[in-house]
Amino acid sequence: MVSMKDISAACGVSVATVSKALNDHRDVGDETKQRIKQIAKEMGYFPNSSARALKTNKSYNIGVLFVEELPMSGLTHDYYATILDSFKVAVEAKGYDITFINCNRRKGRLSYLEHSKFRGVDGVLIACVNFDDPEVVELVNSDIPVVTIDYAFDGKLAVLSDNAKGIRDLVKYIYSQGHRKIAYIHGQKNNENVTGNRLKSFLDTAKELGLDIPDEYIIEGKYRDTDNAAKNASILLNMKERPTCIIFSDDYSAIGGMNEIKLRGLNIPEDISIAGYDGSNIAAQIEPQLTTIVQDTRMIGRIAADNLINLIEKPKSTTPEHNVIEGMLRKGRSVRRIDDKRS
Repeated sequence: MVSMKDISAACGVSVATVSKALNDHRDVGDETKQRIKQIAKEMGYFPNSSARALKTNKSYNIGVLFVEELPMSGLTHDYYATILDSFKVAVEAKGYDITFINCNRRKGRLSYLEHSKFRGVDGVLIACVNFDDPEVVELVNSDIPVVTIDYAFDGKLAVLSDNAKGIRDLVKYIYSQGHRKIAYIHGQKNNENVTGNRLKSFLDTAKELGLDIPDEYIIEGKYRDTDNAAKNASILLNMKERPTCIIFSDDYSAIGGMNEIKLRGLNIPEDISIAGYDGSNIAAQIEPQLTTIVQDTRMIGRIAADNLINLIEKPKSTTPEHNVIEGMLRKGRSVRRIDDKRS
């Protein structure tokens, strides 16, 4: 293994100068610094992570707590997968690696906090978990820097989708197309930052627009569950005064609704309109193209990475804040215009 002593001999400088050059110290000239780095690279020098950790008191390792709770959730979910990919690219660009925190519930396993300390991570990204889980709360309240996705703890870093604005934009667009009978099949109420904010925004926007939404038009469903979405769509389609447009909790659920609608021999959007949420790849590929809210997952991952690294490297000057990222309405072909405003 190539050492700094070997590099110093090849460069004709002291070991101290090599160390300073490889660590970008200012008291080594740029020309000398680049020459040392080039020779080190040619010699196959690679810094020892353990030595770097001892010197900097950092492991340059960031934990990711990511629990696969449901089928087609977690890493199989376009939303979280893209956030994590963006996060990974951003932290690696700054010299950090990522490690997944053990979420296996077997007896005798380490808790999330214990596993984080065992791995010696500098900070943790927390996403796609039950934020009420005592182990999650314990980790958040520990001395390890954390950033959460789509859930906000007081005094902690969080990056949130602007779910309220997303639903508001979606409802207002559907309204602008002449729809007055709008139903909403929302997701589970286990995350107020997502489901709670979306549902409140739906009701507030309907009230603002003067819409009278029957209780029967609001149904609790399950995220990314096509069978459940089809079942709930069937309930709405069986109503005497059925809605002219159904908003689903996400794009995959909307596909379940589409299947039920087509089974009944109905056409979208001629007989009934639908909309989804998330802006997943499949939403743009199905026919008719789905009207949806496209979430800026790349920005969410990048900001989460930047904020967490700032907290790790500059803990005293980094303010724990909640960043809210807006999505964008994508007008597909699944919502038709109704000329009769009474519909």
